[in-house]
Amino acid sequence: MTTDLRPIPEFAGINHIWPRGNRLTAIREAALAYRERFLSQGQVTAVKSIDIAAAPYPARFAFQGYSVNANPMISIINRMFVVQFEGFDGKPKTLVWEPTVAAGSAKAPFYRNLQRFAARLGVEKLFVKYYNDPDAVLPGLGLRNSDVDYLSFDHLHVQDVRMIMGSKTVIDGETEPRKPLFPHAKLLVHRKELGTFEAMHPMQSAWYVEGGMDGVDEERLEVFDGDVELGVGVSLLWTPGHTDGNHSLVLNTPDGVWVSSENGMAADSWQPELSKIPGVKQQARFYGREVVLNGNTLEDSLDQYDSMVKEKTMASPSRRDPRWLQIIPSSECAPWKRQWPVVPTYSHGGLNYGTIQAPANSPQSRN
Repeated sequence: MTTDLRPIPEFAGINHIWPRGNRLTAIREAALAYRERFLSQGQVTAVKSIDIAAAPYPARFAFQGYSVNANPMISIINRMFVVQFEGFDGKPKTLVWEPTVAAGSAKAPFYRNLQRFAARLGVEKLFVKYYNDPDAVLPGLGLRNSDVDYLSFDHLHVQDVRMIMGSKTVIDGETEPRKPLFPHAKLLVHRKELGTFEAMHPMQSAWYVEGGMDGVDEERLEVFDGDVELGVGVSLLWTPGHTDGNHSLVLNTPDGVWVSSENGMAADSWQPELSKIPGVKQQARFYGREVVLNGNTLEDSLDQYDSMVKEKTMASPSRRDPRWLQIIPSSECAPWKRQWPVVPTYSHGGLNYGTIQAPANSPQSRN
């Protein structure tokens, strides 16, 4: 880990506390302590979210099997965030969060098999919708792709990293090595997430692209452990459970703290007591649980539960509706009527703070 990243001492060693009930209490207390310090450090200079694509997803996974589903499949909308902030070296930085390439996601075994099944039924386009290609977004915001300093994903499910970071080797079906979409950016990746590609467990393999890291230049990777601060107003919190190396984006903005991850599928996931999705509020109350997991993997459901509590403890109340915390899923359950009754009770929409600006040495800034 380079000096660009700072470890967060409030969370040091906290995931080793035993027994598990004590660990949850410690995580909540540590998040409260860190939140106070995080707010005092300053805000990001700008952030803009962009919808990338909508993809099919089993409704039974979206809310841990709690929801009553008239339709077995829903759609989830993938978001990309462009975040600008001051680095700890005093220089402006640009982070692109979740630049999903849909063609790569289709290679994950789950989606590859689902695509074949949908083709036999003639319903391939029923749940899929494309909004933007990640490499075409930045020019519309006044940036070049080469202006990006960092890329990151909350985890690497359905990501063919070669299509984003480039590859020294040729991808099957192609004729030459891939060039990176963002040529100067480093990929921020948790060490445990990277390690998953070294020896995949059967409970993990359906959601990862086989060979998705092959040929990626190790010098393009910024590997970190635990929880880290990236710069003023930007942190990556380790939130294991959904995957071993899952981490969440935390931003300090003029409206307070925002958190983004795929631990949940809608605002309902972190606040089921407010949910109007049939079954979610009732099941959570029956079991005495304060969060409802995105449950497609359940690698460690206790860890994921604790991680969601960590996220909701960090988040500020919404200025638009203070009942809801400012947690925005990186892939959110679509609000489409045809998947009723599994539609979000509340959606924050996108994020839009400040003005995205090209760095001083970029040709874009001189136009």
